[in-house]
Amino acid sequence: MDGTGLDSRPTSRPYARRNQSKRFRMRRYVLLTVDCHTESHLLAAAEVRVGPTNESPLFPELIDAATRHARWDRVLADAAHDAEHNHRLCREGWEIRAAVLPLNRRAQGRQWPQAKYRRQMVQRFRKKRRGSRHRRVYGQRWQVESAFSRHKRLPGAARRARSDAARAQECFLRVLTQNLMLLAAVT
Repeated sequence: MDGTGLDSRPTSRPYARRNQSKRFRMRRYVLLTVDCHTESHLLAAAEVRVGPTNESPLFPELIDAATRHARWDRVLADAAHDAEHNHRLCREGWEIRAAVLPLNRRAQGRQWPQAKYRRQMVQRFRKKRRGSRHRRVYGQRWQVESAFSRHKRLPGAARRARSDAARAQECFLRVLTQNLMLLAAVT
């Protein structure tokens, strides 16, 4: 599970930054957050919001949508999704064997989390030898980045729609198109 920002205009950010006045202001963009199957790169669930925003509140909706389509053994996500309620939802709510969300250090004073599942993540991701199983499993997160690369490269990174609702529809159609292209390549 991961999210990416998609431009709302066809010009690139470096071009816009160079041609604007002294200060480049951050504009709103489309945030696409997806659940991606690591072996096939199929996008099992997608959520579209206007960014910049936090991705963690999208976690329950995406897991709920993804588990309607398939049985998941483990969930890999980045530290943006690290919260005890997300760990608990995966393990207890959907009976997912492992939720691999690396710890997002919140306070420098306390080194050991008090919550059960976050404490397990500290134990699993401590400095271990290079080929440890949990680091190898978490290393498969690059698969979603590859899916995002394909999503931006083939049809282009910029959205053509003007309104937020139309941009969301365009993103969902592009996710559907990407899945259909992957399925057509297999058959």
